Amino acid sequence: MKICSLLPGATEVIAALGLADHLVGISHECDFPPAVQGKPVLVIPAIEASRAASREIDRQVVETLAAGQRLYALDERSFVVARPDLVITQDLCQVCAVTPDQLDRALEQLTPPPRLLTLNPLSLADVLADVARIGNAVEQAQAGQALAARLRTDLESVRRRVSGAMTKPRVACLEWLDPLYIGGHWVPEMVEWAGGQDLFGSPGRPSRKIAWEQVRDAAPDIIVIMSCGFSVARTLAELSAQPPAQRWPGWDDVPAVRSKRVYVVDAASYFSRPGPRLVEGVAILAALLHPDLCAEHERPTPQQAHRLA
Repeated sequence: MKICSLLPGATEVIAALGLADHLVGISHECDFPPAVQGKPVLVIPAIEASRAASREIDRQVVETLAAGQRLYALDERSFVVARPDLVITQDLCQVCAVTPDQLDRALEQLTPPPRLLTLNPLSLADVLADVARIGNAVEQAQAGQALAARLRTDLESVRRRVSGAMTKPRVACLEWLDPLYIGGHWVPEMVEWAGGQDLFGSPGRPSRKIAWEQVRDAAPDIIVIMSCGFSVARTLAELSAQPPAQRWPGWDDVPAVRSKRVYVVDAASYFSRPGPRLVEGVAILAALLHPDLCAEHERPTPQQAHRLA
């Protein structure tokens, strides 16, 4: 079976099922695991975001959409040459990936047309269900169900680990720096599974803009900066160019800042993408929220999470 996966999370599932060799096309963001590197990239981004700061990326996205243009283009010629039997895409977020309507013209050029699997996860339960759906689509139903079950077991393990916590820290998850956004969809659930209380997000609801004053006045115990699609190093570089105390008035008065419980995490790997590594993201959060309940080997690496000075 020839598979075209236009979603990083789905690509990770395909690889976890031992089918990386069946991939004939991936998106420009499919960078994990190493087995998928070098596969044909079929998605072309309209804006250059690899080095731009949050404000500049937001400006380009807003202007591109306002002009009625797409943020991503499908390399139709390469797509047709690949002749996939199965195409995996999404209709959750037009800012994140190619959407099904963009595939219509390319699909019409193939006879017979490939099967299309469209994912729309809003919660952790949806993500695990999609693992099984992908397994069914690639004719590995039993393996897909087993992978979903292992991920559920890992989640339950984290929950048991933090169940003895005396308190549930009040957490602010910042998904974008400029303008400021709070995390949505599965992020509030991740905080809950990790033994915390998300101050702003609602499970299943999209991320949304928020005024810094709201965050400051809510006095969070912990702040987790998870800039969508960014690594720890990239977020730290942006914060270095304009430190939080300069960005946000009253930063030093926030309880999380006073207690030195502000963390930058690898959002691209563990929080932004609906895929198997969200479960690792929950474990990372648990270690940040309840370090006293986590063994040494359960603590995140500096590449996964960094405490802001």
